[in-house]
Amino acid sequence: MFAGWGRAVVRLRWAILLLGAGVIALGATWGAGVFDSLSDGGFYNDKSPSAKAEDHIEDEFGRQDTDVVALYESKDDKVTDADFAESVTDVIADVEDRDEVEKVSSCYADKIVEGDPRTDPKVTCGEIDDDPNPFVSDDDHSTYVAITLNGEDDAARAEQFEDIRDDLKAEGLTTTLGGQAAIFDDVNTQTKADMVTAETYSMPILLGLMIIIFGSLVAATTPLLVGVLAIMGGFIITRLLTYVTDVSVFAINVITIIGLGLAIDYALFVVNRFREELDNGQTKKDAVSRTMATAGRTVMVSGLTIILSLAGLLLFPLPFLHGIAYGGMAAVAVAMLGSLTVLPALLAVLGHRVDAVRMPWRRKGKKVTKERGVWSKIGGSVMRRPALYIIGVLAILAVLASPFLNAAFGTVDEKVLPSGTESRTVTETMEKDFPNGKDGTLTIFVDGGGDVSLAQTIEDVEDLDLVEAVTPLESNLDSAVLQVRYDADAQSPEARDLADEILALEPPTQGTVEVTGMPAQLNDQFSDIGERLPWLGLYVAAVTLLLLFLAFGSILLPLKAILMNIVSIGASFGVIVWIFQEGHLSNLLGFTPSGYLEPSNLLLMVVLLFGLSTDYEVFLLSRVREEWDRTGDNTASVLTGLQRTGGIITSAALLLIVVVVSFAMGGIVFLKMIGIGMAVAIFVDATLVRMLLVPATMRILGRANWWAPRFLGIFYAKYGVKEGEDPEPAPERELVGAGK
Repeated sequence: MFAGWGRAVVRLRWAILLLGAGVIALGATWGAGVFDSLSDGGFYNDKSPSAKAEDHIEDEFGRQDTDVVALYESKDDKVTDADFAESVTDVIADVEDRDEVEKVSSCYADKIVEGDPRTDPKVTCGEIDDDPNPFVSDDDHSTYVAITLNGEDDAARAEQFEDIRDDLKAEGLTTTLGGQAAIFDDVNTQTKADMVTAETYSMPILLGLMIIIFGSLVAATTPLLVGVLAIMGGFIITRLLTYVTDVSVFAINVITIIGLGLAIDYALFVVNRFREELDNGQTKKDAVSRTMATAGRTVMVSGLTIILSLAGLLLFPLPFLHGIAYGGMAAVAVAMLGSLTVLPALLAVLGHRVDAVRMPWRRKGKKVTKERGVWSKIGGSVMRRPALYIIGVLAILAVLASPFLNAAFGTVDEKVLPSGTESRTVTETMEKDFPNGKDGTLTIFVDGGGDVSLAQTIEDVEDLDLVEAVTPLESNLDSAVLQVRYDADAQSPEARDLADEILALEPPTQGTVEVTGMPAQLNDQFSDIGERLPWLGLYVAAVTLLLLFLAFGSILLPLKAILMNIVSIGASFGVIVWIFQEGHLSNLLGFTPSGYLEPSNLLLMVVLLFGLSTDYEVFLLSRVREEWDRTGDNTASVLTGLQRTGGIITSAALLLIVVVVSFAMGGIVFLKMIGIGMAVAIFVDATLVRMLLVPATMRILGRANWWAPRFLGIFYAKYGVKEGEDPEPAPERELVGAGK
């Protein structure tokens, strides 16, 4: 099948190349507009109890969220001074009647009338019942205006914010803008800048490394072309997705990492095999055909594994994960299809010219792959002492994974942005300089029960530990909204326990109590993830077992691959906790640790790393299987497979590490976490696991590596994804499915 595919690509090479050029052109023009269609949320289930509470509050009283916080400061004047008050009230008068604005809140009266004490800033912005005014800073030199915007969704409110941004500047005062809309705008700006930075740094480094690896400028350039195709194709498909579902602004860089990294990985495998076939005397047509029958098969198995693994994210009711799942699957599909169509078409045109512009170390006639070398020497050492290598590698991985035992989970906050970003500065100033700034808040929706029951609910909540105050915000004949201020970090276990305690209170007679706010949202998120996490594990394991069985006809190898993937991911997660939760290397990497890990990001990494680890497993085992089919000698097959793939796997890993680390250089903290975590996992997997642990376990398992029950052997013989024609079996070879 794959050999025939290669021959078809050779026949249609010019049409395929023209189509690829069209995809790049469309992606660079229309696809690049995807940034204007992204959302900033999606970390919570919109059908969860806390989300329903928000919906009920909005239905009864309108949106209560503050979208923009305009912070005003003067070094000389106080908030209650006439000049300060006039500057801020002029801004409020300009924006409060605009179509973009739904509601404006401040300490100032709508209109300040001289001589009227009811509108005097010294009264309206002064103490309230001997308590500090929440709108006024501790030093009386700063105040803020809270603005709720119109708009159906995050993208619409972001547009409204852009429309009024310049009108929020107050004359004679320092103005800084924060709030959800401003944070979203800063994140979008940072995301674009980070992508440009990543591509600016990574592309020259990738080209330089590939010139070293291939020894030819032309051969080194071809994977980059597939990488550009994958990025542009990813932009196109992601923009199409925004018409049918929300795609988080955080997702676009992840999608680009996946597309670019895998495209270069796959292209490296394909180009290396093509050059190897040319070295063996094949014509360019036969070389493309044979490359598709071998490396092309590996690319397809790997791509399908990652696509199906990413589909596992759809098990979770979190829009953020859905957007990344759809976009990630699209990016992988483009990378896979580009490597199976555009790349072999280009190689068919180039032929031996793929080695044009040779480097001095790539001499004419020099073989791409040596039969003996450093990797076979390493393999020989592993073969002689497999148990020692297994114990040593597992001990190293256990040390790396151990910090994960202390993992703590939370959500994304303003610290996701670099220190000094305007919207982050506003949040930090509010926490530091304003009354109760460090206190958290929960919002309660009380439906039914009347005034007596409402009073009882307030009293019951006030009696709970950590509660500082309960303030009625809105009410009508049937329902009310209460704000609960408590003394704890919003992401702490104590705050989440408080949300549960409120829900556990006896509800009003013929009424209900619902809770929203960060602690309640986190409880719902953790519950959604905890309920579905076992199903994700079963699903990913089943996908890996099925595809690797179809590729190799073995039962033990897929099971071993799952265990190998788990230890690689465990090591990565341990390093993530050590760096991003505990704060080690934070100054070097340029971020502020929050003390928590966002769990949906870890879910994303699980499915990505499972797929990537399987990628290297498939590439290694494909070569081992070739030799096993030819010789029937397990030890010799492992040594030959290791020698022929060791260099290319470590090269592919190095290139992928460059891609993910370049994105980790950006300012968005959890993208740093994903980049560093993936780099660690890729390094561990491509070196300690694939090059040492896998050969050691295969040496101990011996001929059992290729065993399967007879009925599965028959199934594999009929439906397995094989590399072209089966070779003649070696004498006394134990056939897969023999049941021995």
